[in-house]
This record gives sequence, C-alpha cells and structure tokens, in this order.
Amino acid sequence: MLITVALLTPVFVGAQSRTQFPGPVVNRERAVCVFSPPSEYRGLVKHAGGCHCGAVRFEVWASADLHVFDCNCSICTKKQNRHFIVPASRFKLLQGADNITRYTFNTHCAQHTFCKTCGVQSFYTPRSNPDGYGIAPHCLDEGTVHSTTVEEINGKEWEKAVKEHKTIRSMSKP
Repeated sequence: MLITVALLTPVFVGAQSRTQFPGPVVNRERAVCVFSPPSEYRGLVKHAGGCHCGAVRFEVWASADLHVFDCNCSICTKKQNRHFIVPASRFKLLQGADNITRYTFNTHCAQHTFCKTCGVQSFYTPRSNPDGYGIAPHCLDEGTVHSTTVEEINGKEWEKAVKEHKTIRSMSKP
C-alpha cells in the first residue's frame, strides 16, 4: 500500500531526496513524498493528540472507526474516562515526557498518566492491557476520526467483565 503525502519539505542528499523521517523518498519532478507504512499499520490512520495546554503531544495509529470503552469503575466514573485501546507499538509520545505524572491504586497495574500543568489524561496504561495504551478519543486532534462506537464495560466487577469479554485482551496486540 502506498500513501502519498504532500506538503513535506524535502531534504536533498546526493542524488536521492529524503524528508526528515525515515523511508520516504521524494520525487523531485512532482515534489510529492511517497512511502509505505509498516504492514502492521495497513488500514489504520495516524491520529495526533494531546492534553489541553499542549505540553503533552502524541501520535497513535488506529482505525478511523474507533471502538471506545465507557467503564464504570471507581476512577473511570470520577474522570469520565472513555478510551480505545492500542498496542504500545502503535503509540508514540512526541513531547511532554517530563510533564507527565502518574497515579496508581489498588493493584497498581493501571498507570493513570496526566499532564502536570493542565491535569488532562489523554492516554494511560490500562489494567486490562498493560502492554498497550488507552487513548482518550476526545483528546485527538480533529479530522481523522470517521466514527465512534461506545461499549459500556462493567468495571465495578472488573475481573468478571474482562474475563467474559471476548476481545479486550487482544486489543493491545499488533
């Protein structure tokens, strides 16, 4: 699958042109950058997002049609935390690592991360998927989400809900 990206500033190196990220080759005659994303990303789009103040920014590869969980556990209820899950390999923190703090409780498996400045949790490590990330869809920049399906999950009976759920554990696998 080839993706054509316009509006990139090419950097010319010898006979070949390259942009600032690895892989893309610029056709000098058309000034268009063409690259092939890893096969793991086929059918996905790159979403960008972050916290309210802009100190924390990230990008994540996920479907344009999001499957969002609405959990009723004690912390998700208090924070109104709705999230979709992605493998860690599809998430990249672009800036703000030094501006993130963590809150844990109970099993301390879930890592509730939030911006030290504005307090927004734009992503976290969920207990159900410690090898992935839960992304807050409302913290994504506009323009890449096509649709959102919300599924309620009974976090008040977390162990039972996760055990009975047919796909939640696999959502953090590439």
